[in-house]
Amino acid sequence: MTVDKSQGFITLVRLGYAARGLVYILLGYIAVSTAGEARAGASSAFDYLQEVPLGSVLLWVVAVGLLAYALFKFISALGDIQHRGSEPKGVVKRVGDFASGVAHLFLAYAAWQFASGATHSADGGQSQEMAGSLLDWQIGALALGLVGVGFLVGAFMQAKSAITASFMNHIDGRAPTGVEAVGRAGSAARAIVFALIGLSLVQSAWLSQSGKVKGLGEAIMALRDNGPLYTLVAIGLMLFGAFSLVTARYRIIPDFSRKDLKPKL
Repeated sequence: MTVDKSQGFITLVRLGYAARGLVYILLGYIAVSTAGEARAGASSAFDYLQEVPLGSVLLWVVAVGLLAYALFKFISALGDIQHRGSEPKGVVKRVGDFASGVAHLFLAYAAWQFASGATHSADGGQSQEMAGSLLDWQIGALALGLVGVGFLVGAFMQAKSAITASFMNHIDGRAPTGVEAVGRAGSAARAIVFALIGLSLVQSAWLSQSGKVKGLGEAIMALRDNGPLYTLVAIGLMLFGAFSLVTARYRIIPDFSRKDLKPKL
């Protein structure tokens, strides 16, 4: 049975794109305006939302949306609902989808913590703590390394999208003029951040040093000494957020059925 696109899971996925957009806009804004606070990554954005009217409600909406988006990425990777195929090129893209699912699952969890009151302020050390816990597992280093490779693949895909604007293949033709330029700039900024995160994860897995892990915020702050590049990346992340908001409305999301939930290799 196909999921109802108007009322079901697809609606939640669109909400996830919008939630992703809000997080990136706030993160880019915080990086430009109050630099040091950006070290906490997405948590700084959630901390900001706590202070606005109806912020708790909005945080719950963001948590649900990000969870739906993460599930969509996992289904894309394992069930191949975007028809990427099992050839090397398709497998690489699916690995990138899986890494994106992991990243947004963590974001959803962080948003839930703020929404439920379990966390009241941003903490810049969460990435290292999660990595340290993972490294304690018997196959933790392998898992951490694979996620790192996934981020590097994601960085490559984002860089390619910035050059080719291939993301427009998934955008409805009725989208506003200028969305391609905004998407290119946002993808370029995201590629840089993903590459830094991926490298830190791979290095941590090889050296078993969780302190080397960079989350979203730490990756941005790693560019702070580069002056103009830091500013350009921060602005680019805001543009990616704006692009995500447009995507929430105009993204072409494929139908899928129960059989698509089974892994396809």
